[in-house]
Amino acid sequence: MADNESSKKRKRAGRRNKSHTQKLKLSTERESTSPKVERIKEEAAENPKASASESAKRLKSQGKLSNSSSFLDKMKAKLSGGHFRMINEKLYTCTGKEALEYFNDDPTLFDTYHTGYQEQMSHWPELPVDIIIKWLKEHSPSLVVADFGCGDARLAKNVKNKVFSFDLISNDPSVISCDMANTPLGSTSVDVAVFCLSLMGTNFPNYLNEAHRILKPRGWLLIAEVKSRFDSTTGGADPKTFTKAVCDLGFTSVSKDFSNKMFILFYFKKKEEQDSKKKDIEWPELKPCLYKRR
Repeated sequence: MADNESSKKRKRAGRRNKSHTQKLKLSTERESTSPKVERIKEEAAENPKASASESAKRLKSQGKLSNSSSFLDKMKAKLSGGHFRMINEKLYTCTGKEALEYFNDDPTLFDTYHTGYQEQMSHWPELPVDIIIKWLKEHSPSLVVADFGCGDARLAKNVKNKVFSFDLISNDPSVISCDMANTPLGSTSVDVAVFCLSLMGTNFPNYLNEAHRILKPRGWLLIAEVKSRFDSTTGGADPKTFTKAVCDLGFTSVSKDFSNKMFILFYFKKKEEQDSKKKDIEWPELKPCLYKRR
Protein backbone atom coordinates (compact mmCIF):
# COMPACT_ATOMS: atom_id res chain seq x y z
CA MET A 1 0.00 0.00 0.00
CA ALA A 2 2.81 2.38 0.89
CA ASP A 3 4.52 1.47 -2.37
CA ASN A 4 1.36 2.33 -4.31
CA GLU A 5 1.10 5.71 -2.63
CA SER A 6 4.75 6.41 -3.35
CA SER A 7 4.32 5.43 -6.98
CA LYS A 8 1.30 7.73 -7.34
CA LYS A 9 3.22 10.63 -5.82
CA ARG A 10 6.10 10.13 -8.30
CA LYS A 11 3.67 10.09 -11.23
CA ARG A 12 1.96 13.28 -10.01
CA ALA A 13 5.37 15.00 -9.60
CA GLY A 14 6.40 13.87 -13.08
CA ARG A 15 3.20 15.26 -14.55
CA ARG A 16 3.74 18.56 -12.71
CA ASN A 17 7.36 18.82 -13.99
CA LYS A 18 6.26 17.98 -17.53
CA SER A 19 3.48 20.56 -17.32
CA HIS A 20 5.92 23.20 -16.00
CA THR A 21 8.42 22.40 -18.76
CA GLN A 22 5.68 22.67 -21.39
CA LYS A 23 4.57 26.02 -19.91
CA LEU A 24 8.15 27.34 -19.98
CA LYS A 25 8.55 26.18 -23.59
CA LEU A 26 5.25 27.72 -24.58
CA SER A 27 6.15 30.98 -22.83
CA THR A 28 9.51 31.11 -24.64
CA GLU A 29 7.86 30.43 -27.97
CA ARG A 30 5.29 33.12 -27.29
CA GLU A 31 8.00 35.62 -26.41
CA SER A 32 9.96 34.74 -29.52
CA THR A 33 6.90 35.22 -31.68
CA SER A 34 5.55 38.30 -29.92
CA PRO A 35 4.87 41.39 -32.12
CA LYS A 36 7.59 43.37 -30.37
CA VAL A 37 10.23 40.69 -31.02
CA GLU A 38 9.02 40.30 -34.59
CA ARG A 39 9.40 44.04 -35.16
CA ILE A 40 12.93 43.98 -33.80
CA LYS A 41 13.80 41.07 -36.05
CA GLU A 42 12.23 42.73 -39.05
CA GLU A 43 14.07 45.97 -38.43
CA ALA A 44 17.35 44.12 -38.00
CA ALA A 45 16.73 42.21 -41.20
CA GLU A 46 15.67 45.34 -43.05
CA ASN A 47 18.58 47.56 -41.98
CA PRO A 48 20.93 46.41 -44.77
CA LYS A 49 18.19 47.02 -47.31
CA ALA A 50 17.48 50.42 -45.84
CA SER A 51 21.19 51.28 -46.09
CA ALA A 52 21.29 50.02 -49.63
CA SER A 53 18.18 52.05 -50.42
CA GLU A 54 19.67 55.18 -48.91
CA SER A 55 22.86 54.59 -50.89
CA ALA A 56 20.84 54.13 -54.06
CA LYS A 57 18.96 57.35 -53.35
CA ARG A 58 22.22 59.19 -52.77
CA LEU A 59 23.73 57.80 -55.96
CA LYS A 60 20.59 58.68 -57.90
CA SER A 61 20.68 62.18 -56.45
CA GLN A 62 24.36 62.49 -57.32
CA GLY A 63 23.61 61.22 -60.82
CA LYS A 64 20.91 63.83 -61.22
CA LEU A 65 23.28 66.52 -59.98
CA SER A 66 25.97 65.25 -62.32
CA ASN A 67 23.56 65.17 -65.27
CA SER A 68 22.28 68.61 -64.33
CA SER A 69 25.84 69.95 -64.08
CA SER A 70 26.73 68.36 -67.41
CA PHE A 71 23.62 69.87 -69.01
CA LEU A 72 24.45 73.32 -67.62
CA ASP A 73 28.03 73.04 -68.86
CA LYS A 74 26.75 72.13 -72.32
CA MET A 75 24.32 75.04 -72.30
CA LYS A 76 27.06 77.45 -71.17
CA ALA A 77 29.36 76.16 -73.91
CA LYS A 78 26.57 76.55 -76.47
CA LEU A 79 25.82 80.12 -75.35
CA SER A 80 29.52 80.94 -75.27
CA GLY A 81 29.96 79.49 -78.77
CA GLY A 82 27.03 81.54 -80.04
CA HIS A 83 28.45 84.68 -78.47
CA PHE A 84 31.84 84.00 -80.08
CA ARG A 85 30.28 83.57 -83.53
CA MET A 86 28.37 86.84 -83.11
CA ILE A 87 31.54 88.76 -82.16
CA ASN A 88 33.53 87.04 -84.90
CA GLU A 89 31.01 88.08 -87.55
CA LYS A 90 31.06 91.64 -86.19
CA LEU A 91 34.86 91.84 -86.54
CA TYR A 92 34.77 90.65 -90.13
CA THR A 93 32.07 93.13 -91.13
CA CYS A 94 33.27 96.38 -89.52
CA THR A 95 36.35 98.59 -89.75
CA GLY A 96 39.28 98.30 -87.36
CA LYS A 97 38.32 101.61 -85.74
CA GLU A 98 34.77 100.38 -85.12
CA ALA A 99 36.13 97.13 -83.68
CA LEU A 100 38.39 99.07 -81.32
CA GLU A 101 35.43 101.14 -80.09
CA TYR A 102 33.32 97.97 -79.77
CA PHE A 103 35.83 96.32 -77.43
CA ASN A 104 36.61 99.52 -75.54
CA ASP A 105 32.90 99.81 -74.70
CA ASP A 106 32.97 96.30 -73.21
CA PRO A 107 36.47 94.76 -72.83
CA THR A 108 34.97 91.44 -71.60
CA LEU A 109 33.85 90.80 -75.18
CA PHE A 110 37.49 90.56 -76.19
CA ASP A 111 38.02 87.74 -73.66
CA THR A 112 34.87 86.00 -74.88
CA TYR A 113 36.09 86.24 -78.46
CA HIS A 114 39.57 84.88 -77.74
CA THR A 115 38.21 82.01 -75.61
CA GLY A 116 36.01 80.99 -78.53
CA TYR A 117 38.86 81.51 -80.97
CA GLN A 118 41.16 79.22 -78.95
CA GLU A 119 38.43 76.58 -78.87
CA GLN A 120 38.11 76.73 -82.66
CA MET A 121 41.88 76.54 -83.11
CA SER A 122 42.02 73.43 -80.90
CA HIS A 123 40.36 71.52 -83.76
CA TRP A 124 43.05 72.49 -86.28
CA PRO A 125 45.75 69.85 -86.84
CA GLU A 126 48.37 72.58 -87.34
CA LEU A 127 48.42 76.28 -86.46
CA PRO A 128 49.83 78.93 -88.83
CA VAL A 129 51.48 80.78 -85.94
CA ASP A 130 53.66 77.71 -85.31
CA ILE A 131 54.84 77.75 -88.92
CA ILE A 132 55.68 81.45 -88.62
CA ILE A 133 57.54 80.79 -85.36
CA LYS A 134 59.53 78.08 -87.13
CA TRP A 135 60.27 80.46 -90.03
CA LEU A 136 61.58 83.14 -87.64
CA LYS A 137 63.78 80.61 -85.83
CA GLU A 138 65.36 79.74 -89.17
CA HIS A 139 66.26 83.41 -89.68
CA SER A 140 68.35 85.83 -87.65
CA PRO A 141 67.10 86.57 -84.11
CA SER A 142 68.17 90.16 -84.71
CA LEU A 143 65.18 90.73 -87.02
CA VAL A 144 62.65 93.09 -85.43
CA VAL A 145 59.06 91.85 -85.79
CA ALA A 146 55.64 93.54 -85.74
CA ASP A 147 52.81 91.10 -85.00
CA PHE A 148 49.50 92.58 -86.16
CA GLY A 149 46.55 91.02 -84.29
CA CYS A 150 48.74 89.08 -81.89
CA GLY A 151 46.01 87.63 -79.64
CA ASP A 152 47.77 86.03 -76.66
CA ALA A 153 51.20 87.09 -78.01
CA ARG A 154 52.18 83.49 -78.66
CA LEU A 155 54.61 84.55 -81.36
CA ALA A 156 56.55 86.91 -79.08
CA LYS A 157 56.70 84.28 -76.33
CA ASN A 158 58.29 81.67 -78.57
CA VAL A 159 61.06 83.51 -80.41
CA LYS A 160 64.22 85.37 -79.40
CA ASN A 161 63.44 88.30 -81.70
CA LYS A 162 62.26 91.68 -80.52
CA VAL A 163 58.51 91.55 -81.23
CA PHE A 164 56.03 94.43 -81.12
CA SER A 165 52.67 92.78 -80.43
CA PHE A 166 49.55 94.71 -81.49
CA ASP A 167 45.88 94.00 -80.84
CA LEU A 168 42.63 95.83 -80.14
CA ILE A 169 42.73 95.13 -76.39
CA SER A 170 45.73 94.46 -74.18
CA ASN A 171 45.45 91.93 -71.35
CA ASP A 172 49.23 91.52 -71.30
CA PRO A 173 51.86 94.20 -70.58
CA SER A 174 53.73 93.14 -73.72
CA VAL A 175 50.73 93.79 -75.99
CA ILE A 176 50.11 97.28 -77.41
CA SER A 177 46.44 98.17 -77.75
CA CYS A 178 45.69 100.08 -80.96
CA ASP A 179 43.93 100.22 -84.29
CA MET A 180 46.20 98.17 -86.55
CA ALA A 181 45.86 100.81 -89.24
CA ASN A 182 47.62 103.26 -86.95
CA THR A 183 50.44 101.77 -84.85
CA PRO A 184 52.85 103.87 -82.74
CA LEU A 185 55.96 102.58 -84.59
CA GLY A 186 58.14 104.80 -86.70
CA SER A 187 58.52 104.43 -90.46
CA THR A 188 60.98 101.82 -91.76
CA SER A 189 61.58 100.50 -88.23
CA VAL A 190 60.93 96.75 -88.44
CA ASP A 191 62.22 93.81 -90.49
CA VAL A 192 59.18 91.53 -90.45
CA ALA A 193 55.44 92.27 -90.37
CA VAL A 194 53.11 89.39 -89.53
CA PHE A 195 49.37 89.00 -90.07
CA CYS A 196 48.32 85.64 -88.70
CA LEU A 197 44.58 85.19 -89.32
CA SER A 198 44.14 88.89 -88.58
CA LEU A 199 43.07 90.57 -91.86
CA MET A 200 39.57 90.78 -90.44
CA GLY A 201 38.28 94.33 -90.88
CA THR A 202 36.55 95.62 -93.99
CA ASN A 203 39.42 98.12 -94.21
CA PHE A 204 42.15 95.43 -94.20
CA PRO A 205 44.08 97.26 -96.99
CA ASN A 206 44.74 100.02 -94.41
CA TYR A 207 46.49 97.45 -92.20
CA LEU A 208 48.71 96.41 -95.08
CA ASN A 209 49.46 100.06 -95.85
CA GLU A 210 50.57 100.48 -92.23
CA ALA A 211 52.77 97.37 -92.50
CA HIS A 212 54.34 98.84 -95.64
CA ARG A 213 55.03 102.10 -93.81
CA ILE A 214 56.83 100.54 -90.82
CA LEU A 215 58.81 97.94 -92.81
CA LYS A 216 62.38 98.55 -93.83
CA PRO A 217 63.27 98.16 -97.53
CA ARG A 218 63.48 94.41 -98.29
CA GLY A 219 61.57 93.75 -95.08
CA TRP A 220 59.33 90.68 -94.94
CA LEU A 221 55.53 90.63 -94.97
CA LEU A 222 54.07 87.28 -93.84
CA ILE A 223 50.33 86.69 -94.17
CA ALA A 224 48.47 83.58 -93.02
CA GLU A 225 44.75 83.42 -93.76
CA VAL A 226 41.92 80.90 -93.70
CA LYS A 227 42.00 79.01 -96.98
CA SER A 228 38.29 79.40 -97.70
CA ARG A 229 38.75 83.18 -97.92
CA PHE A 230 40.86 82.57 -101.05
CA ASP A 231 38.69 79.92 -102.65
CA SER A 232 37.19 81.69 -105.66
CA THR A 233 34.85 78.76 -106.32
CA THR A 234 32.98 79.46 -103.07
CA GLY A 235 32.95 83.27 -103.18
CA GLY A 236 36.46 83.81 -101.86
CA ALA A 237 39.08 86.09 -103.37
CA ASP A 238 41.34 84.92 -106.17
CA PRO A 239 44.84 84.50 -104.63
CA LYS A 240 46.37 85.95 -107.80
CA THR A 241 44.25 89.11 -107.55
CA PHE A 242 45.19 89.49 -103.88
CA THR A 243 48.89 88.94 -104.65
CA LYS A 244 48.79 91.54 -107.43
CA ALA A 245 47.19 94.10 -105.11
CA VAL A 246 49.87 93.57 -102.44
CA CYS A 247 52.59 93.88 -105.10
CA ASP A 248 51.01 97.11 -106.36
CA LEU A 249 51.33 98.41 -102.81
CA GLY A 250 55.12 98.08 -103.08
CA PHE A 251 56.00 94.43 -102.44
CA THR A 252 57.32 91.52 -104.46
CA SER A 253 55.82 88.06 -104.06
CA VAL A 254 58.39 85.55 -102.85
CA SER A 255 56.24 82.45 -102.38
CA LYS A 256 52.84 81.04 -101.49
CA ASP A 257 52.08 77.89 -99.50
CA PHE A 258 48.80 76.11 -100.22
CA SER A 259 49.87 72.80 -98.66
CA ASN A 260 47.75 73.11 -95.50
CA LYS A 261 44.06 72.27 -95.80
CA MET A 262 43.05 74.94 -93.26
CA PHE A 263 45.07 78.02 -94.22
CA ILE A 264 47.22 79.63 -96.89
CA LEU A 265 50.55 81.43 -96.36
CA PHE A 266 51.87 84.35 -98.40
CA TYR A 267 55.49 85.56 -98.25
CA PHE A 268 56.26 89.04 -99.60
CA LYS A 269 59.27 91.38 -99.45
CA LYS A 270 59.09 95.15 -99.54
CA LYS A 271 60.66 96.58 -102.66
CA GLU A 272 63.95 98.35 -102.09
CA GLU A 273 62.95 101.20 -104.35
CA GLN A 274 59.39 102.41 -104.28
CA ASP A 275 57.49 103.87 -107.20
CA SER A 276 57.14 107.60 -106.82
CA LYS A 277 53.70 107.43 -108.41
CA LYS A 278 50.99 105.90 -106.24
CA LYS A 279 48.82 103.37 -108.03
CA ASP A 280 45.09 102.95 -107.65
CA ILE A 281 45.03 99.48 -106.19
CA GLU A 282 42.10 97.16 -106.83
CA TRP A 283 41.76 95.20 -103.63
CA PRO A 284 39.65 92.06 -103.75
CA GLU A 285 36.97 91.60 -101.12
CA LEU A 286 37.93 88.99 -98.53
CA LYS A 287 34.81 87.15 -97.46
CA PRO A 288 34.19 86.77 -93.71
CA CYS A 289 35.32 83.55 -92.08
CA LEU A 290 32.16 82.46 -90.26
CA TYR A 291 32.58 79.41 -88.05
CA LYS A 292 29.89 76.74 -88.05
CA ARG A 293 28.14 75.47 -84.96
CA ARG A 294 29.73 72.33 -83.55
